[in-house]
Amino acid sequence: MNPVRTAVFPVAGLGTRFLPATKAMPKEMLPVVDKPLIQYAVEEAVAAGITNLVFITGRHKRAIEDHFDSAPELEAELERKSKHELLGVLRGIIPSNVNCIYIRQSAPLGLGHAVLCAEPVVGRDPFAVLLADDLIDSDVSVTRQLIEVAQAQGGSVLGVQQVPRAETNRYGIVATSPVDDRTERVSHIVEKPAPEAAPSTLAVVGRYVLEGEIFDKLRHLGTGAGGEIQLTDGIEALLAERKVFAHRYEGERFDCGNKAGFFAATMALGRKYHGF
Repeated sequence: MNPVRTAVFPVAGLGTRFLPATKAMPKEMLPVVDKPLIQYAVEEAVAAGITNLVFITGRHKRAIEDHFDSAPELEAELERKSKHELLGVLRGIIPSNVNCIYIRQSAPLGLGHAVLCAEPVVGRDPFAVLLADDLIDSDVSVTRQLIEVAQAQGGSVLGVQQVPRAETNRYGIVATSPVDDRTERVSHIVEKPAPEAAPSTLAVVGRYVLEGEIFDKLRHLGTGAGGEIQLTDGIEALLAERKVFAHRYEGERFDCGNKAGFFAATMALGRKYHGF
C-alpha cells in the first residue's frame, strides 16, 4: 500500500442539534476548551503524517477556511505587544508543510457523497477520513493507529468500538472474524441496524483509512438509509473485491455530535490538559 498522505474532513453539515449557536457559526468551529472542534481532528491527522487536508464544505463554512489561513494583522499585533507565546500558538495551527484544500459539496447527499467529492484530489491513493464530531483523545493518533494496520494488513481499516446493543441503530455495525487482539477482518457492514438485526455490537466511529477503489463503489451507489449516499454501503460493496479490517483503537471517544458529548469532552479535556 502507498503511504497515506491525504485526509478528508466532511464538514458540510448544518449542525442543527446546536442551534441557535450554529445559525451563523459552523458546528466544527465551536470551541472545546480553547480550540475549535475541527482543530482536534486536524491535529490528529497531522500527527499521523498527513500533509494534505481536504475539507468538504458547504455554505456558511467560510470560518473554517479562515481559521486555517494565516492572519497577518493579528500576528503583527501580537508581535507588537510581545505576546510571543500566543503568536507561536497561532502560527502553529497548521505546520508549513501541510496543504489545505477546500471542495464545496453542492447538496447534502450524505457522507458517501461527501467522500466522493474528494476524488479529484485523492485519485487512486489510500486516504484517511475523519469526522470531527468524534473527538478521540489518545496518546497515539488514532489515524496513525489505523494507518499502521492498513500498511501491515494491506487493506482499508475502520476505527471501531463496542456499543450497547440498544444503540446499534445509531452506527454502522460490522460482522468480523479475528486477526489479532485488536484487529478483525470485516465480512459484512450494515448502516444503523435495529438491535435485533445487528450482526454484532462492534460499531464504526468517525475514523477510516480507505483504498482509492472506494470511489468506484460510491460513484455507482443508489441512495441508502435516510435517502442519502451512505459510505457504509460503499464499504459493503468494496468488501466483494478488497480486504477491509476493523480496528479497536486505543483512546477515549467523545461524541460531540450531541450536547452531552460536547460537554463531556470540554470537561474531560479541560481537567486533563488545563487543570480545571
